[in-house]
Formats: sequence, C-alpha cells, structure tokens
Amino acid sequence: MFLVTLVSDVIQLLTLLIVVRALLTWIPSVDYGHPLIRLIIRVTDPILEPVRRLLPPLGGFDLSPIVAILLLQLVGELLVRLLLAAVPGV
Repeated sequence: MFLVTLVSDVIQLLTLLIVVRALLTWIPSVDYGHPLIRLIIRVTDPILEPVRRLLPPLGGFDLSPIVAILLLQLVGELLVRLLLAAVPGV
C-alpha cells in the first residue's frame, strides 16, 4: 500500500506544480531566476515540453498544462490500479 500512496502523492504534487507554473505566467513581475521558480520549471519541463511539441498554442493560449494534468491523472490512476491488482487480497 505504501507504493500506491507514494504514486498517488507524486501525481498530486506534480499536478500542483503544473498549476503553480501556469499561474506564474499570469504574474508579469515573476523572478524566473529565483531558485524556487527554477526548481518548479526544472520539475515540470519534462512533463510539459512533450505535450507542447504535440499541441502548439491555440490562439495564443497554451493548453499544455491542462492536457498534461489530464494525462498525469490518467497515468496515475492506471498505475494505482495496476499496483492494487498486483497485491493479493486487496
């Protein structure tokens, strides 16, 4: 069960970081050199960049965070189901 909880928590954390990163784009005075902001970008880039390559901005709107969150939730749910199926008696 620890692994199920860990997977679920990691998916939730990544989702939160993607939401924070999307909200930061609305703030014009964000210091992208700040270590915390750089960490958020470094963690979320591997998730967002492949989605951006497949889904370019539409009408000036970057929909990649929404698509990435949906994909993360789907992958997380699949992983949790697989892990639960692998544990006998659950």
